[in-house]
Amino acid sequence: MAECFSKKLSLKMKFKLIYPKWSKLDRQTEFHLPPHGPVVFAATLPDYVDVDFVDENLQAIDFDEAVDLVGISMMLTIQVKRGWEIADTYRKRGIKVIFGGIATMLHAEETMEHADAVFLGEAEGRMEQVLDDFRHNKLQPCYDYINQRPDIALVGPARRDILNRKLYNHKGVQMVDLVHASRGCRFNCYPCAVSYLGGRAFRPRPIDKAVAEMAGINNNRLFIVDNSLAQDTKWEMELFREMIPLKKNWCSHPIEDKPEVLDLAARAGAWYVYQAVFDTSDYIKERIKRYHDHGIMVEGTILLGLDTHTEDFIKRFIDFLLEIELDLAEFTVLTPFPHTKAYDELNRQNRILSHDWNDFSADQVVFQPKHMSPEKLQGLLDYAWNTFYHEEPQRIKMAKLFKQVVKREMDGNTFRPRDRSLAGQSFGRTVNREDDSALFDK
Repeated sequence: MAECFSKKLSLKMKFKLIYPKWSKLDRQTEFHLPPHGPVVFAATLPDYVDVDFVDENLQAIDFDEAVDLVGISMMLTIQVKRGWEIADTYRKRGIKVIFGGIATMLHAEETMEHADAVFLGEAEGRMEQVLDDFRHNKLQPCYDYINQRPDIALVGPARRDILNRKLYNHKGVQMVDLVHASRGCRFNCYPCAVSYLGGRAFRPRPIDKAVAEMAGINNNRLFIVDNSLAQDTKWEMELFREMIPLKKNWCSHPIEDKPEVLDLAARAGAWYVYQAVFDTSDYIKERIKRYHDHGIMVEGTILLGLDTHTEDFIKRFIDFLLEIELDLAEFTVLTPFPHTKAYDELNRQNRILSHDWNDFSADQVVFQPKHMSPEKLQGLLDYAWNTFYHEEPQRIKMAKLFKQVVKREMDGNTFRPRDRSLAGQSFGRTVNREDDSALFDK
């Protein structure tokens, strides 16, 4: 027995997991959300692994700390060059480095030049083998599981215990915790890489497991990060029914535009949604109104620079956004991330002007627009932000948003569908900013 105990102790591994820093954008809000990818990945590691997580946006990396293996988790394209720098530093010291995450998958070949190994795909059920290879000095340059997705039922609760919770609040206000109820997406949108990253098949987690994870999160504010909840009506409604007893407030990407679904979402605690607004149609106007009628606030995600966009259209578009009274809005320019239809098309047409990944922040024009110069489109992005927030600054609208969720919590998270008193109160028009993954990579 003593021999077995000694062998178990010898298996202990010090694993340093790093989330590289990235520059905040000019219009981006100050607060930081706890990253989702690293905590989901940490849940796939064997028990003998001691994980030390560093979010470089909020903490400094101690390169002198003794570690067995370094993992670098990259979500955003604008993280990759910094991730490579970190890896180069560790490898010069003789410490092996493995990369994973969304941006690693999008930039795999380049990342391999800075790594001892890259892991591509979903990690559930696979890290035992990878770490066994490491222990026997047989680490492979690439573990490619992009097209070999694990059983979704293997996804367990994320390891939020690796986070330093004190870092993720803003002026004393607790930020949301991130959670996911599904993977994959049946849509294949022009600027989006999700069909490459997670597949075209919608893969919902067992609802009891997803809801149990939500219930176990010590936070009444959640962000359900699924690419879209509007993929399967029956599943969506069942999920919301099971979430009602949790009495949590949450935001998400689109919810299906059906009254019965919106009613359940409101009862389940839907606080606000990120909704793509792509034209000036009556459908969009009514879609936003239906959210509002159910007390659900809307942050419009607005993409500028499509081939159908002229200067006149963009200016009329901003007027339309003011008219429909979005609660928040987030303006970006089309950015051709690798493995998207946008990248394939613009690259084929020789219209991509930069391959410096630090420029791929979704607020810099890195391609040749069809109807204007890159400089003109860049100026129209500024025009959009300035015009939309002319009457009321973004920080004021954000403060109102948090005031509303605090009010809901004080009222016991009770909500009556079609009562806008909790949602609007002249929330008027608003905006926010994004990452290149939450909009397009995720």
